[in-house]
Amino acid sequence: MTEQAVRRYLRQIEEESSQAALRDFYNLCFDRFFRIAYYYLHTEEWAQEVVLDVFLKIWERRDSLHRIADLEDYFFVTVKNASLNYLEKEQRRKDQAAEACAGTADTGESPEDILVSEELFAHYVRALDRLPERCREIFIRVREEKQPYAQVAADLGISVNTVDVQLQKAVGRLREMLGRYIDGTEN
Repeated sequence: MTEQAVRRYLRQIEEESSQAALRDFYNLCFDRFFRIAYYYLHTEEWAQEVVLDVFLKIWERRDSLHRIADLEDYFFVTVKNASLNYLEKEQRRKDQAAEACAGTADTGESPEDILVSEELFAHYVRALDRLPERCREIFIRVREEKQPYAQVAADLGISVNTVDVQLQKAVGRLREMLGRYIDGTEN
């Protein structure tokens, strides 16, 4: 997700009320938004609903899009908050709020641990977005979607060896980009 492309689409959405620009923006950002929502919701259907709601809100608020200083942070926080709100709504709707609270309290994680985990996830999403497209696609399919190498190779029309090489390349770059956060050398 390049900031320049995002700003161009947002400008077209705002100035021209361009649905075509919204569609292009959607195609550019859907995967990233989906990964963020899925991290919090752990349900594909819910994550898709949240992402669609976020795009609807972007459309509804198109007159104020030019005021956003840091787009990356803005969209991350928007999707995160929409996900958490959706989760809360689902818990209330099913009258399971008490069970959900008890379940999260039993994890033993402090609020600080949860915050650190969320920050690391935000850095992971950014690092993943910086990988070359083919490299990122292979990493997501193998590591996140748990698809076998052979299936990924067949779907993409490449060899299993190429899948392995691209996966190792992705892992190496992610380790390099995230190493300072994992090692604790980044504040």
